[in-house]
Amino acid sequence: MQLNTHVLTANLKVQTKMASVVITMKIMPVSPEVNLDEIEVKAKEMIANFGGNVGKTVIEPIAFGLKAVILFFIMDENKGSTDDLETDLNKIEGVNSVEVTDVRRTIG
Repeated sequence: MQLNTHVLTANLKVQTKMASVVITMKIMPVSPEVNLDEIEVKAKEMIANFGGNVGKTVIEPIAFGLKAVILFFIMDENKGSTDDLETDLNKIEGVNSVEVTDVRRTIG
C-alpha cells in the first residue's frame, strides 16, 4: 500500500499549528496629567515589534480624573509569555503599571 506523503504532511502541519491569542492589557499612568496619546503610540509600536497586532484601544476612566489605556491585541500563541513586553512597556515615561487583564485563544 502506497501512502500519500503530501496529505500526511499537510495533516501534520494542521495538527501542530499554534493558535492565536487575544490579549487585553491595561496601562496605568502615574497621574491624570500624563499624555495618554503618547503612551498609546509608544505601546502600539512596542506591541508590533513584539509580534502583536493591536486591534482596539480604549481609554477607561478609573477615578479622580485618572484614566487607563486598555489595548486589545492579537499575537501568535507560540510567542509565549508577555513578561518581556510588560517590562518594556513599564519603561515608557509616565507609565505607573502594566497588567495583562485577559488572555483568550482565538477560534479558527
